[in-house]
Parts: sequence; structure tokens; C-alpha cells
Amino acid sequence: METGFVLLNVAGLLLLASILFWMNRKHVSFSKRVFTGLGLGILYGVILHVSYGVDSSALQQSVPWFNIIGTGYIKLLQMIVVPLVFISILTAFTKVAAGKNFGKQAALILGLLIGTTAIAALIGIGSALLFGLDAEQIVQGDAEISRGVTLEETAADVSDKVLPEQLLDLLPANPFLDFTGARPTSTIGVVIFAAFLGFAFLTIRRKEPEQAAVVQKGIDAVYSLIMAVVKIVLRLTPYGILAIMARTVALSDYGAIVNLGKFVAASYAALIVMFLVHLAILAATGLNPITYVKKAGDTLLFAFSSRSSAGTLPLTLNTQTTRLGVPDGIANFAGSFGLSIGQNGCAGIYPAMLAVMIAPTVGQPIDVQFILTLVAIVAISSFGVAGVGGGATFAAILVLSALNLPIALAGILISVEPLIDMGRTALNVSGSMTAGVTTARVTGELDNAKYDEVMARDASVSEL
Repeated sequence: METGFVLLNVAGLLLLASILFWMNRKHVSFSKRVFTGLGLGILYGVILHVSYGVDSSALQQSVPWFNIIGTGYIKLLQMIVVPLVFISILTAFTKVAAGKNFGKQAALILGLLIGTTAIAALIGIGSALLFGLDAEQIVQGDAEISRGVTLEETAADVSDKVLPEQLLDLLPANPFLDFTGARPTSTIGVVIFAAFLGFAFLTIRRKEPEQAAVVQKGIDAVYSLIMAVVKIVLRLTPYGILAIMARTVALSDYGAIVNLGKFVAASYAALIVMFLVHLAILAATGLNPITYVKKAGDTLLFAFSSRSSAGTLPLTLNTQTTRLGVPDGIANFAGSFGLSIGQNGCAGIYPAMLAVMIAPTVGQPIDVQFILTLVAIVAISSFGVAGVGGGATFAAILVLSALNLPIALAGILISVEPLIDMGRTALNVSGSMTAGVTTARVTGELDNAKYDEVMARDASVSEL
């Protein structure tokens, strides 16, 4: 009997996927297909949850089949992350005019990424205090306790190292190892290695322009190849989001969400305020923030649904260049560095809120000195936070370890992690794009006409 229900559930998902396929054949825009996949996934998840219940054997047996589409899609995103980050950084160097604003661009991008993360930490602290969050008030079940134990084991290696050693670990002793994603800081390792190759290219271009032309042609060819793979994967986005949302909603513990509702509300309040800060930064440079929201909306929705900053990178780059008027070089720098440095949601708001929740449990007062120390540690620890899921957990471990706060209590939020991670990821991506647009504006390289022009249909994803 259960096998019949499993087949029925899978058939239902495939039927919904066929609707998306039909929309694709009718050339419905990419953003509408993504919205449709999101909506159908939520609706189907609610139907499954109400029909079976979270603990139903039929539902549990259906999930592995859903994962073929959902988790399979995420794995394909992860497949393209490292090659895309590597070639994007290299391409950024090839598109930099010799000596033209290079130092200023890099300094502005890094300054904005790190500075906004410090602001995000302050907002996270304020939200936690305003909502009166306290880790001891939250009921812990078996899943939360188990997660806490796992986090303590993960943190053991981190806590044994002082901050300078942790920073030293960012350097890629073996870049080919980092290409496999073997270390938690592999993404920043790949970025650093690509940057060294980029600086080497600039040296060759200055001294041996003919050789540099050959190298640039090869880099451009590889970039075109990687982007072709990216487009193939992105075409699967509506189907992936459909399966991911159906699974997530069907298996969500609504009781736990209600129990942790105050933390969810505080998190989204902080995320919204920080997004408004992004808009304020753009407005301060004379740009229309409403235009930014309209043109970046599809990309932010994709980030929200996929929960992967790295998986969103192709759209992050394309949106900046084709919709917002950012030059290729600045867009590639801001997008790629934003994957592992200064993620406002995962590395800024989240660990700051956790620290404020947990500190009172060990008698640590939330005073000015603690807040300043926390903000500084959050900013420094934001280097090397991976952008493919788990980044927020790694950032929290670094911050809590540096403050000598108990890691295990971070496990109390496992039930609502997916729900909050959606908003955090969208904010991370917005931070990267804000850094790119602002840098281009300040250095006078933004195409203002392109930024202000009326948006064409699916300009950033028209070929999908």
C-alpha cells in the first residue's frame, strides 16, 4: 500500500514538473518559471504534509525520489562553483585596464564587503536584544541536542587554533586540494590562487604583451566554456526549486517553527533592515534604489529559493553587467569575492545574534566592550565563509569559539535553519551586488544609462 502512495507522490511531482516543461516550450520567461516552480513546490509540500504528516512512512520513502531532482540540482550547482569562481577572478584581471583604478576598485569592494558585514553584526545584535532572545528559553529536542554535539565536535579543531593560525589557514598550501573543496576555506583558497595568477598575468601583459594576448585568449575561451555549462545547469532551476520546496515544506516541523517563531521573526527583521541599508548605500551614491530592487529581484529570488550564494554567482555577475551597468571586471571581483568574504547574512547577522543569545547563559554581560569585540571578530571571521550551504554554521563556530562561548547551544536552531537560510542567502547576494554597483559608481565606471533604462524582458537570463 505504501509503495502505491510513494508512486502517487512521485507522479504528482513529475506532473508539476511537466507544467514547467510546457511553460519552457511556450517560451515563458525564466523568472516566471522560477516563481511558478516556487509556488507549485510550496503548494504541493503543504498538500503532502496535511495528507500524510511529517513522520509518515510513505512521505519519508518519497523524499529520496524528490532528492533526485532537488538534491541533484544542488550538486550540479556545487559542481560549477569552484571552476566558475576561479575563472571569474582570472577574467576580472584580464578585463582590467592597465593600472586604471585597479587598487581603488579592489579596496572599495573589500571595504564594502567587510564594512557592511560589521553593520550587519550590529543590526543582528540590536534585533536579538530588541526581541529579547535567550538561548535558555528555547526548548531543545533530540534533533537539537544531536546537532549541538556535532557542532562541538566540529569546533574542536577550530578552538585549538588562535586567530592568526585561523587566518593562516586561508592560504592555499595546495591549490589543487582546494579545487576539490576539501577544506572549509577552500573557496577563499581558490580565490587567492586565482588572484596570484591574475597579478602574474598583469606582469606578463606589461612585459610581454604578445604572450599576454595568447594567455588572455585562452582564459576567455575557458570562461566561455564554463559559462556554457552554467547556462545548462541554470535551465534546470525551476525543476530544482519545485522539488526542493516540496520536500522542505512537506517535512517542516511546524510546531518547532512556532516554538522558534520569535527567533525567525527577529532574524527576518534584521535581514530586512540590512537590505534597507544596502538600498541606502546605493541612494547615497545618487542611484535609484527602486531600480535596483526591480532589476536584482529575479536574482535575489533565485538565491532565496536555492539557498546557495555560489550557485547564484552566474546570475549575480550577469545581473550586474547586463542590467545594472557594472563593468565586467568589477562585477567579477565583487561577485567572486562576495562568496567568501563579508557575507552579510551568514557571516554577519547570524553569528552575532547567536552570540547575544548564548552569552547570558555563561554570565557574559552584553556591554559595550562585548559588542565591540563581537563586531570586530565577526568582521575578521567573515573571511573564508563558503557560499554553498553550511557557511553560516562555520561562521558561527568561528565567532563563538573566539568568544569562548558554548558551541552546542547553536544546535537549538536546526529546525528553522532552512527557513532562515533562504533570507540569509538573498542578503549575501545583495551585499555582493551592492559592492559591485557602488564601486562602479564611485570610480565613475558605471553605465548610468544602462542602470536607469527600462528593464527588458529577462535581460539577465534571456538565454535560459
